[in-house]
Amino acid sequence: MKKLHLFIFRSYTGPLIMTFFIAMFILVMQFLWRYVDDLVGKGLELSVLLELLFYASLQVVPMALPLAILLAALMTFGNLGENYELTALKSAGISLPRIMMPLIILTIIISGLAYAFSNNVLPVANLKLVSILHGIRETRLELDIKEGVFYQGVDDFSIKVEEKDRETNMLREVMIYDHRDRQAANSNVTLADSGKLQVSTDKKHLLLTLYDGVRYDERMMPIQPGGEKRHRESSMYRTDEFGEQIGIIQLQGFDFSKSDENMFKGGDRMKNLTQLQHDLDSIRNEREILVSTIEERSSQVHFSRMRESREERLAAIDSATSVNADSLFLAFDNSRKQMVIQNAIRSARDHKGIIDDQMRFVEQEDTRIRRHQMEIHRKFTLSFACLIFFFIGAPLGAIIRKGGLGMPVVISIFFFVIYYIIDTMGGKFAREGVWEVYQGMWLSSVVLLPVGIFLTYKSATDSALLNSDAYYSYLRKIKDWFYAKVLKKKS
Repeated sequence: MKKLHLFIFRSYTGPLIMTFFIAMFILVMQFLWRYVDDLVGKGLELSVLLELLFYASLQVVPMALPLAILLAALMTFGNLGENYELTALKSAGISLPRIMMPLIILTIIISGLAYAFSNNVLPVANLKLVSILHGIRETRLELDIKEGVFYQGVDDFSIKVEEKDRETNMLREVMIYDHRDRQAANSNVTLADSGKLQVSTDKKHLLLTLYDGVRYDERMMPIQPGGEKRHRESSMYRTDEFGEQIGIIQLQGFDFSKSDENMFKGGDRMKNLTQLQHDLDSIRNEREILVSTIEERSSQVHFSRMRESREERLAAIDSATSVNADSLFLAFDNSRKQMVIQNAIRSARDHKGIIDDQMRFVEQEDTRIRRHQMEIHRKFTLSFACLIFFFIGAPLGAIIRKGGLGMPVVISIFFFVIYYIIDTMGGKFAREGVWEVYQGMWLSSVVLLPVGIFLTYKSATDSALLNSDAYYSYLRKIKDWFYAKVLKKKS
């Protein structure tokens, strides 16, 4: 049996590793496609891109691992069935559960490692990835000045060129507006016949070399106090001609810098199980404080016109219950009744508005509680999904008896899409509070678990689940039964 188990183990680990990295590659490409607009044109260094891809790869492991287990199990047992090796093993008296035993143990170990990964590695990877993505979004695009259009990418400057020479990197007919003087934003203009624009290697300064130009500067100079009102200001004009001029402009935001990770540590996806439970207790305490504060403020608003103590208020309420409010209201004249009704409606609306404003904070705390609870359950759903997908893939591969990357890939994608849709729907219901959190997070597992049990039972009993001849036989029996019933009635 050791040789058999070793043979099954070797047949399974190869497809598992291959399909895992294939699934990761596809999911990482999907990630890059999603954020391609934030990455293009930023001049990011290779080390930054590699770090981004590394943490993105870690983030997609919860999706790639169950898919790889499903596909590898399908391929392994499909190959065994296609080559009649599985039939030979069953003929020797070895049952399917016994054949699957080493892979079941391996899947349990993988499930344990998946939980450790979700609890310890994935929160750190999410934090690093969010920090890098935020820094990339804050990084400006590289200088790309278009011909005939004012370029606003440099702070306090507007640059326009009529022609660019891509080979020599020369600019023709350059116009630059200097807006650093907020009091006179368009007072400083530089015109040049040609120029050259370069960015320093550290991307902190812009080196602008201009040739054969003129600089116009108009500044508004205040007159000394005591002058006439219509001459409160006067203008100073200055014109400078130059053959060559070099300007150094400080740049900000063109170089990449990772955002501070402390900005995102409060997110639910950046915490392990211990941190989630600790913060969940804190959030619940904050919610209780908010609710008690709302109750106290509501009581104060309701009794705002009463200056008595709490005991006197309660006594007043008890005494008011013995008075018939309807008879007291009917004793008023029509104008007094209208005034009482309007005051009551206005007071109720004001009270409701105050409570609604304060309840928004309670709803925010409820959302935070649900998100933390979802993340706690997500630590375990990944491990359980690995087991479920194995017990779907292995017996299904033994039933269809097709190996390779053809039919197993189609079936794997079908089951994974169903799992993903159900999991997304359940997560949305849990996040919005439509369902309980545990119901939404475990919905996909509850739906697919009976499928795995059913397929395992059918495979262990050698049922012809996907044999077309068996279905044709059932259809013929139904047809014969139907014709027999119809002919008997006619006769």
